[in-house]
Amino acid sequence: MLSLQRPKLRRTQFINLPLHTGHPPAYLMRRMARLSHAMAKVMVDSYGQQEFLRRLSDPLWFQAFGCVLGFDWHSSGVTTVVTGVLKQSLSPDVHGIAIAGGKGKKSTSAMSDIPRLAGDFGLSSAKTDSLLYASKMSAKVDSAAVQDGYSLYHHAILFDERGDWAVVQQGMNAENRMARRYHWVSDSLKQGGYVLAPHAGIICEQKTARTLDMTASGSQESQKVSLDLARGNPDNLKSSIYKLTAENTLDKWLIEGEPATTKKSTMMTGYEMPRRLDWDLFRQIYDVQPKNYEELLSMQGVGAATVRALALVSELIYGTPASWQDPVKYSFAHGGKDGVPHPVARKVYDQSIKYLEGAIDGAELEREERTTALKKLAKFSEAMFPSSSS
Repeated sequence: MLSLQRPKLRRTQFINLPLHTGHPPAYLMRRMARLSHAMAKVMVDSYGQQEFLRRLSDPLWFQAFGCVLGFDWHSSGVTTVVTGVLKQSLSPDVHGIAIAGGKGKKSTSAMSDIPRLAGDFGLSSAKTDSLLYASKMSAKVDSAAVQDGYSLYHHAILFDERGDWAVVQQGMNAENRMARRYHWVSDSLKQGGYVLAPHAGIICEQKTARTLDMTASGSQESQKVSLDLARGNPDNLKSSIYKLTAENTLDKWLIEGEPATTKKSTMMTGYEMPRRLDWDLFRQIYDVQPKNYEELLSMQGVGAATVRALALVSELIYGTPASWQDPVKYSFAHGGKDGVPHPVARKVYDQSIKYLEGAIDGAELEREERTTALKKLAKFSEAMFPSSSS
């Protein structure tokens, strides 16, 4: 029997995710829906819903799956198209998995879709609330707690009949015209919940030097001070921020140089505050007195500006710096949309390729469809693992 040991995350994999517009043709969407329905059934029947969710939370497995279905593996569109196809092809009755959300305005539909789909599974109100919270917090973390220059425009959550879930969401960077995809899965959350290294994987074309990551282990002290600041008298916080902004111009993170680690050097690099802060929000936070950083982040209205302001005061006045290490776990090659990726460690993904091969072989498909899918997988495998590489 094929071993399903989850591949370890590595930092040697390379793929480009350029932003693409347009839509795949209808005939391709129909083929992808049929193929994904059949393959998902084999995988769920053989290994269970939870393992299928785990696989979707692996960035390169997700990419390979999209290639097998027939979509360009190097494009940002693989995220939106594959999740859109799964939304059509996954059946709660057949697969025991439902999917909510989508691209653009559909991303917000997750909050209304989840209760309806959870009701079809007969999930308890507590589990339904947990799914709603997972959808909300994964989006909040990747838009506010991790500030990397990529704006979320796609959010999808998949969950099974036991309440296990996976989230696939994507952001875009208007300046470099590239995308960044964030993967989450329920069973990978550590004791720190949604605010301590919560991602199953993040895939992007490059790491950035100016990413504020409040979910990093190195930001835990900054989280504590930020929480203390937010729970304290808002007038004291306002006084601290006015003191800082009086010495610095507004709007920018850094003027030059790398993020600083000391109060003195930070001031010299122009480490600065948001232009506007909602002081009514800080008064609400003071009244609520959130018990931990996750609860603070979960509050309505707490976004990137609030998180950044608290983190900067924490460092500049109290000397507790946040992490500026980009949490992306897979970095990618530069180049055009048709560029060939650099090779990756073959042993890590041999099992994933075999897993997909088994799903194709066992699916109820016409011989031509099966052959085409296997050829797609072989093409992806060769691109990722050139015959000349070890």
